[in-house]
Amino acid sequence: MTMQGSISAARVSGPSPQPDGSVVFEFCFPAGDAVFAGHFPGRPILPGVFQLEMARLAAEWAADHQLAVREISKAKFQRPILPEELVRVDLKLSEKDGSIHARAVFSVGAQPAGETQLLLWRND
Repeated sequence: MTMQGSISAARVSGPSPQPDGSVVFEFCFPAGDAVFAGHFPGRPILPGVFQLEMARLAAEWAADHQLAVREISKAKFQRPILPEELVRVDLKLSEKDGSIHARAVFSVGAQPAGETQLLLWRND
């Protein structure tokens, strides 16, 4: 399965519009997902690149356009994301000069798990 396929299969909900203009997505990766193979033996965690791609895909779903990454201006990983954990992604999009700025905040329960800021452009 591809990274995008794995993320799509893990999508539990979203986009759910919020009063502040953001949207929320939820994901849950099963323990048997190939994403955890070898990362790391005996203590599987979701690779950081998956969090970046989750943010890009969530932005794509929210904007209803294919989007490509132009720049990763922030990638902060605060806590490991483990198999079977429900991951919440709070996504805020803004557009300026044809580019889309995406800010995604990841959390598991009440714990911050990470944050990323991407500069995206329409790829359609």
